[in-house]
Order: sequence, then C-alpha cells, then structure tokens
Amino acid sequence: MGKRLTQIATRTGDNGTTGLGDNTRVSKNSPRIHALGEVDELNSNIGVLLCEAMPPEVRTLLVEIQHELFNLGGELSIPGFELLKPQAVLALDDALAEHNAALPRLEEFILPAGTRAASIAHVCRTVARRAERAVVALEAHEPLKETPRQYLNRLSDLMFVLARVLNRYRTDGTVGDDVYWKSEKLAKSQAE
Repeated sequence: MGKRLTQIATRTGDNGTTGLGDNTRVSKNSPRIHALGEVDELNSNIGVLLCEAMPPEVRTLLVEIQHELFNLGGELSIPGFELLKPQAVLALDDALAEHNAALPRLEEFILPAGTRAASIAHVCRTVARRAERAVVALEAHEPLKETPRQYLNRLSDLMFVLARVLNRYRTDGTVGDDVYWKSEKLAKSQAE
C-alpha cells in the first residue's frame, strides 16, 4: 500500500488525476474513483447518523460497518486487491435477520421520513444504492470480486431495516412508527 499522507494539500491532483494505493495515477473521473467517492460519501453519512441517539447495539453495528466500508475503500483503491471479506456480507445478513425479526410486518410502503435518525438512515440507504451502482459500473470496465457489490446491496437493505428500527426508538420509553405512504389506490380499495 502507498505511503500514508503526512500532508493533505499535496497539489498532485491539480492536473485532474489522483493516486491509487498501488501508486498508479488515474483520472478523477474514472469509474474506480467514482466508486471510491460513493463509498466515502456513504461512510461519511453513517458518521452523521452516529451523532444521533440510537440503541447501543445499532451503534456498535454501524461502527463496524464504517470499518468494513473503509476496507472496501482500500480494496477499491488497489486494483486486484482483496480487503473486504465474504464474512462481512454474512455479518450483514445476520444483522438483517435479527433486526427485521423484531419489526412488525410491512403492510404498505413507507416514506423515507420519521425521526431525524431514521431519515438519515434512509439517506444512507440511497447512498449505498448509488455506491452499488458505481461498483457495478466499475465492473463493466475491470474485473472485481463479488464481495464489494454484495456488501453494498446488503447494506442498503440493512439501512432500510435500521431506519424502521430508529423510527421506533425513543429515549423516553415510548415507541414510534414508520411514516406510511398515503396511496390513493390503496385508500380507494379499502373504502370499497
């Protein structure tokens, strides 16, 4: 891996290129850099989410996810390198099963809204989907392992479930709920 930065303003990117972990330089507009940027944005949004009140087990999970996203960024920064392990996807599967089991069954669509924490989790969900699309776009140009794509796919699902968990979480002991879509078609069918 390349040297760690000791100064931030290196001016080496002034020409529109950036360095990868293997010391090669690529355009800042390359699919690899797009994918890296989307993963970085996702990790930053999770950092914002961690500023909110939440159950301790959700906080622990999100911190672990931040570390795995950093691993994913490291993997994307070095072509051919593997840093994100398949076990990370399995950990998301386990978290999905655990948190989804504690939620009521969805009967209709929900809006990306509710508490501030749940709303930020929905933003994380959409950024995870965008990061997944960027990784798929990179795969069209270069071979990648399947774990990064799978991890981002699972993570977006988990962020949806965690948004529902966070909509129910209250520090005063009460229980909240999701914000349901007011479907005209659904309302009409229920009235009939």
